[in-house]
Amino acid sequence: MTSDVLTLLHQRLSDLTPTEQRLAQHVMSDPASVVDSSITQLADACHTSAATVARFARSLGFRGYPEFRLAVATNVQRNARARERFQISESDVTPEDDARTTISKIAYTEAATIEQTARDLDTEQLERAVSVITKARRVDIYGIASSGLAGADLQQKLHRAGLFAQTFTDQHLALTSAALLGEQDVAVAFSHSGRTLETVEAVRVASHTGASTIAVTNNAGSPLARSSDLVLTTAAKESTFRSGAMSSRIAQLAIIDFLFVRIVQRDYDRISESLQRTYEAVTSHRVN
Repeated sequence: MTSDVLTLLHQRLSDLTPTEQRLAQHVMSDPASVVDSSITQLADACHTSAATVARFARSLGFRGYPEFRLAVATNVQRNARARERFQISESDVTPEDDARTTISKIAYTEAATIEQTARDLDTEQLERAVSVITKARRVDIYGIASSGLAGADLQQKLHRAGLFAQTFTDQHLALTSAALLGEQDVAVAFSHSGRTLETVEAVRVASHTGASTIAVTNNAGSPLARSSDLVLTTAAKESTFRSGAMSSRIAQLAIIDFLFVRIVQRDYDRISESLQRTYEAVTSHRVN
């Protein structure tokens, strides 16, 4: 479970009941108020019962409301200290913000996203992903829209390392390629929500062929995660001006860097030579 309760609420939001979603939205919109609220006060503010709030806290992995409220308080304090470093009073961009404030808020959000993703990343899952990719005959990469951009970045890095990888953003091409994978192959799928139909279908086809499957998603309980052998979870939150296409991409790219550097470390001599050779191949195409 993520160490950031607000990120956890964002990740789990689509899986909650309508009443639980109302509770989650209230906490995410004004977490500071929760710190000073009893279980009854929070229940009244969300037009529900104290018993429902207690069940809500337990469904998120906490022993009860006191532990949940403590986690929210820790979250509020940590975020306040981080905002102070970036000299901003709140993290969400507003239409009235000037250029400097907007830049500071975006920098704060992106730095927090990378830090949270790194802090919560399951290193055992990462190491297993590194192992299957380095041994793979070929690597298929699936992603739609902004997740396709992340997939292209991974494909380019693996290609330069001398590994056979190809990325697909077209559903039909992804499905036909997945159908031809085998037990020696790997499929890596990117989806912020973990619910992108085309990506989930491609992974399920790849899994049916016996290929190892890896999901990079913001929701560890999503259909994509449940369909994959390994899950690398990002920790990104959306806001008014920072849709999933923006917040997810920075977290996905961080995961790719973690993954790629560990791959290089596994076979440093060979891969460093490949990286040098590919660098030299394009050197003559640089303008002096």
